[in-house]
Formats: sequence, C-alpha cells, structure tokens
Amino acid sequence: MQGKYIRDFTKGNISKQLVTFAWPIFLANLLQVVYNLVDMVVVGRTLGKVGVSAVSVGGDITHLLTFIAMGFANAGQVIIAQYIGSGQKERISKFIGTMSSFLIVCALSLSLIGLVFQTTLLKLMNTPPEAFGGASAYSFVCMAGLIFIYGYNVVSAVLRGMGDSKHPLIFIGIASVINLILDIILVAYLRLGAMGAAIATVSSQGISFIISLIFLSKNSSGYGLDVKVNDFLKWNKDMLSALLKLGIPMAIKSASVMVSKLFVNSFINSYGVAVSAFSGIASKIASVANLVSMAMNTAGSTMVGQNIAAKQYQRVTGIMKNIAYITLTISTVLSVVIWLFPEAVFGMFTSGNDADVLAIAKNYVPVAVLLFFGASARAIMNALINGSGHYRINFTTAILDGIVLRIGLALVFGLLLNMEYYGFWLGDALAGFTPFLIGVVFYVSGRWKNPEGGVLSEK
Repeated sequence: MQGKYIRDFTKGNISKQLVTFAWPIFLANLLQVVYNLVDMVVVGRTLGKVGVSAVSVGGDITHLLTFIAMGFANAGQVIIAQYIGSGQKERISKFIGTMSSFLIVCALSLSLIGLVFQTTLLKLMNTPPEAFGGASAYSFVCMAGLIFIYGYNVVSAVLRGMGDSKHPLIFIGIASVINLILDIILVAYLRLGAMGAAIATVSSQGISFIISLIFLSKNSSGYGLDVKVNDFLKWNKDMLSALLKLGIPMAIKSASVMVSKLFVNSFINSYGVAVSAFSGIASKIASVANLVSMAMNTAGSTMVGQNIAAKQYQRVTGIMKNIAYITLTISTVLSVVIWLFPEAVFGMFTSGNDADVLAIAKNYVPVAVLLFFGASARAIMNALINGSGHYRINFTTAILDGIVLRIGLALVFGLLLNMEYYGFWLGDALAGFTPFLIGVVFYVSGRWKNPEGGVLSEK
C-alpha cells in the first residue's frame, strides 16, 4: 500500500524535490549544532573554562560512540529508499524490525563498553585534571543514555528513507527547546555542573525519541508499514547482511574523519594558544559549508537510491547536477564573502585585542575556500556512492578519505614540507576532495547502475 507520507522521487521536478526534501534536513542539522552549543554557552557562563572543558571532552567521547548509529541509520535510509524505488515496499516493515533490534543491541553494548573504559578514554584524551571529574560525570550520563540517540537515528532513518524530512525536523526542534529549558534549570539554577548539562541533553533526546516513536506508531498506515513484534525478535539474515555491508563503511567513514581531525588538531594545538584558538574558530566556519553538504548528501542519497532501484538512470544524473548547482553556488558566495571580508568574518569569534588570532586568519582564507568547495564536491559524489549501495566503494572511500589521505597529507604539508600549522590545515582541506575523485571514477565506470554489490542484490 502506498502511504500518504511516502514520496516518490522517480518522477517529477528534480530541483523542487531536492530543495523541498533537503531544506528540513539542513534546518535539523543546524538545530543539532545549536543544540550542542547550548550546553557550552550555559556551562561556560555558569562554570567557566573548567566546565566548558569538561563538556567538550565528555562530548567528544560520546560522539565517537554515536557515529555507529549515524552510519547504520544512513545505510538503513538508503536501503528503505531502494525498496521503495524497486517496488518492494512490503519488505520495509521486516527490515525496520531487523535494523531497530540490531541497533538497540549495539547501543546497549557500546554503553557498557564505554562505561567500563570511561576512565581510560578520559586519560587518552589528556583531560585536564581540574576538568576530569566533570568530564567523567558528563560522559557517564551520556553513555548511559546512548540508546535514546540510537533510537532517534533509527526513526529519522525510516522517515527520511520514505521521503519525509519534515517530521525529523520537528522532533529535533522539540529536543532543542527541552534541552535549553533543562540546561537553565539544572546548570544555571540548581548548579549541577557538567552532570546537569548531560542530564539535560539525555532527557531531551529521550523525550524527542519517545514522541517520534509514538508518532510513527500512530501513523504507520500513512507510511505503508505493518511492523509486527516478531519482526523485532526474528532478524532477517539477508537484510542484516545488507545493513552491515553498507553500514560498516559509512560508520567507519564518519568515525575515522573525526579521529583524523583530532589527530591533526593535536599537532596544531602544539603551536600555541593563538593557533589553537583560531583552530576552533576555523572549525565553526567550515561547519557552515558542511551543514549544506550533509543536507544535500542525505537528501540526494535517498533520491539516488530510489531512482537507481527504479532504473531511472537519467534522473540520477539530474539529481547530481542539481546538487552541484546548489552547493557550488553557496560555496562561491561563502568564498567571496570570506575573501573580501576576512577580518569581519573571523572577528565575530574574537575579542578586539586578539590581533595575533586575526593575523592567522588572513593566511587561512585560501584554506577556507578549499574547505567550502571540498564540501560541495563531497555532497555530489557521496549522494551517488551512498545511494547506489555499493559497499566496497563506500569502504574504499572511508579508508582513503578518513584515514590515509586526511592524516597523510596533513603530515606531508605540515611536517615534511615544513609548512607547520598551515600545512596541517591545507592537507586536511585537500583530503576533503577524496570522495569526489573516487566518485568521478565510479560514475564514469557505470558500476553504479549495476545491482551487483548493491544492497538490493541481497536475496
């Protein structure tokens, strides 16, 4: 049965569909950034730099454990889209049961592992002694509530795989409001410190997840779903295999990029407080382009997945062209602004007496431009690579982009060519074009049209 919420991307105006589908995803990603900054702002104003350090370190550890959820959720979204495109909607309910149960087991297992090795992880992160207690409390609460993060990602994957990006935006909006209210109550008024910030975060995620679950349950017919209890208890081996083959490379890609950035930043921080401070500012600037890139990648993956499954290959090319038009236009505008007004842009994040930080900013502008266009290029080809379901290509991209080139180029420019911190930034920016180069070869080869190796080839 065709549910009223399911969107068919195999026909209709591509530009309109892409913008309509991607816009709520962009806003949801933006809200998540704001959502994470709320803890920092409230904690910083209440507890100072020690509290900020505790939340920052505790948050980094938690984020490492959430990348598995993100990887498998993105894979699940693509598989659902391919089932819709190939006219196999009756398989979606069984797949949802298998994916949900598997990720629940993953969440519980990682929570246990994280709690057992929490102290070791904090030491590996070189947590400052004065912030160690707060970081421990923050990460403890967040790891204990990991199941809510995984649950929300599952529901969002199901909805976006069906072509519904509006309701996930509503759910993350609810979480953001609740998080802000609880932060003010628990941190600013009750003075519960970093633990209060963690309780606010986990509680808001839990409430958002429960609301999204209730919504999906009450509107299951609108999505053409008929999920039974047995679907959760008895996993489909072929569906689980397809999820693992596509999800593992996606999880590795996300996690390895973050680990590589932490590795690169450890070198950058050694060049002094001004460079370290600017590095944080630079990451905020780059995150703007990444928000657009991630939204287009997520929306494009679903649209590409449907059309490849439906053998609408010309539309796949059209989707990629439209992603290119949108992302490259935005990157061009951002590049012009930062090239013409670097002091105004970077000055928003510094005080008036930070002349040494602004001096670094002027030399960073070409790197920022590379980051903007790298984000655009990734969105174009990641949509094809992810949407095609070719897990081997995904795995190759994960290793080369996330580890080999991102770390390798940074070390070559930074140490071997003696470009110091500028070289580390340059190497990281150039590595961002890796998915594009792999994607071009993949597209020209035509392998993306072949179901061999794709998730729909699993029987």
